Amino acid sequence: MSKLFSFSGSDNFFPGGSIYPNPKESSLFFSLGHHVDVYFPHHKRSRFSPPIVFSGERVEKKNPSIEILPDECLFEIFRRLPGGQERSSCACVSKRWLTLLSNIHRDEINDNNKSGVVSKVEDQDVEGDGYLSRVLEGKKATNVRLAAIAVGTASRGGLGKLSIRGSNSTCGVTNVGLRAISRGCPSLRVLSLWDSSSVGDQGLCEIADGCHQLEKLDLCHCPAITDKSLLAVAKGCPNLKDLTIEGCANIGNEGLQALARCCPNLKAISIKDCPLIRDQGIVSMLSSASFTLTKIKLQALNITDVSLAVIGHYGKAVTDLSLISLPNVSEKGFWVMGNGHGLQKLKSFAVTSCRGVTDLGLEAVGKGCPNLKQLCLHKCAFLSDKGLVSFAKTASSLESLQLEECHRITQFGFFGFLLNCGAKLKAFSLVNCYGIKDLNLGLPSVLPCKSLRSLSIRNCPGFGDASLAALGKLCPQLEHVELSGLHGISDAGFLPLLETREADLVKVNLSGCVNLSDKAVCIMADLHGWTLEMLNLEGCKISDVSLVAIAKNCQLLSDLDVSKCAITDSGIAALARSNQIKLQILSMSGCSKVSDKSMPSLLKLGQTLLGLNLQQCKAISSSAVDLLVEQLWRCDILF
Repeated sequence: MSKLFSFSGSDNFFPGGSIYPNPKESSLFFSLGHHVDVYFPHHKRSRFSPPIVFSGERVEKKNPSIEILPDECLFEIFRRLPGGQERSSCACVSKRWLTLLSNIHRDEINDNNKSGVVSKVEDQDVEGDGYLSRVLEGKKATNVRLAAIAVGTASRGGLGKLSIRGSNSTCGVTNVGLRAISRGCPSLRVLSLWDSSSVGDQGLCEIADGCHQLEKLDLCHCPAITDKSLLAVAKGCPNLKDLTIEGCANIGNEGLQALARCCPNLKAISIKDCPLIRDQGIVSMLSSASFTLTKIKLQALNITDVSLAVIGHYGKAVTDLSLISLPNVSEKGFWVMGNGHGLQKLKSFAVTSCRGVTDLGLEAVGKGCPNLKQLCLHKCAFLSDKGLVSFAKTASSLESLQLEECHRITQFGFFGFLLNCGAKLKAFSLVNCYGIKDLNLGLPSVLPCKSLRSLSIRNCPGFGDASLAALGKLCPQLEHVELSGLHGISDAGFLPLLETREADLVKVNLSGCVNLSDKAVCIMADLHGWTLEMLNLEGCKISDVSLVAIAKNCQLLSDLDVSKCAITDSGIAALARSNQIKLQILSMSGCSKVSDKSMPSLLKLGQTLLGLNLQQCKAISSSAVDLLVEQLWRCDILF
């Protein structure tokens, strides 16, 4: 064509350059109406020639760039894109485009697509349901990633859960990132902010303004967030059901009071280490959500007996209650709470480091909570045997009791509880209680506690053979037994426990019982081997004799721990020769006498193994371990 008309240049009729001397002149732009859509197929790249500027006899070519368009023009282009996939593709071009796209509110997207263009992904079928979850941790927690999430999840089901843990030290998450989420993710239901010091009220207010479906909010160590944020959440997120606030020094009573007024569906609250939150905030929240609030956790707060009194009166729907480190709550608070008759539905109660837990307070809780099933008492220094026995007589529905670091509890309280507990008790745990002494009490001839199925006694140095023998007679239906770190236990006390069983043992943990020998293990394997599923003998005084008995009798055993025991290659070979045992977990950590000779046996056992612990097995070479890793590809091996 250039030859026909005798002009020089390209054969393209319109090369794509600017037809105006100054392409930036605003008066030369045409305004596109709402009915105009411009579409370029994604599979065909348009030809674009650079503009030519004549300067005397010199011809200069300037590099073209769409970046010369102002943000307003790009905004109008982006909001007319036919679908979420196209917007996601544009977001990959540059940070500027990503930022612009992430700041387009969903309501500003032009859905009136009259050009007939259909996106590759039908957005109307997948957008807005909030199926997706995203977690940003540490260096990955940046505003750019949040912007990408806001744009990218729109066409893939919508963002439903976002967790931000920590922040990038140089370009971490700020209010700008949360603004992008608020505009692009209206289906967000769960938001967690942990250690986000750069996020303040502005960011959370943006979330409250754009994410009205928010149901769960978790704020942990966010010092820049104040009551202003909770006021906005209360106004914009009436469907809030779960609230967690931890280590937020600038959140106080006003924010909780606003949530109490505006969030009628609140079901769970957890508040920890917030010095500005006092009785007023807790009282308003509990009294307003009396019939919906089911779970309460209060820890390290400056609240008094008033809050516990309100819990006892208004906690009509509460099923789970946890009180931790409340120094200003006294015995009176627990007594009033128990006598408030409001905790009729309470099923689980946990108390840690509260000096108000005394004999009188615990007895009141037992009387006022008739449906209590689980009780955990940790570091209750003023609780004694008398209170524990009195509680046993009143808590007829109790199924599980855990006592940890309650040093005033002795043998009399322990056995007194078992003699007076209800018929529903199934599990008892005694941990680090140094008041226990091994005494021959001479228990009266009473009906045994046949309901107890699980017993755990850990690191109670005074618990010995006399206590264990008496326990065997009192609890004949035990199936799960954990006697960990008890140096006072020997064969003399353990054998009576085995011989008085009316039920067969299923799980046994004897780790740290250094005075138990092969004799006890062999008798246990003979009497209860056909039901044993888990056996932990770490640190016990056993040898290959025990492994031979286990291989012969324990057909259902799937988890075996013989760490720090004097076993050798012969014992491992005995396990491998058994055609009945199908171990899934085998731990031999610290077994210095097991060597490379056990490799064939371990390879055979590895046909069913999912986990193998060979740490500190110094006689096993690294080449042997490499062989195991290669052959046992589905087994997790620790070395």
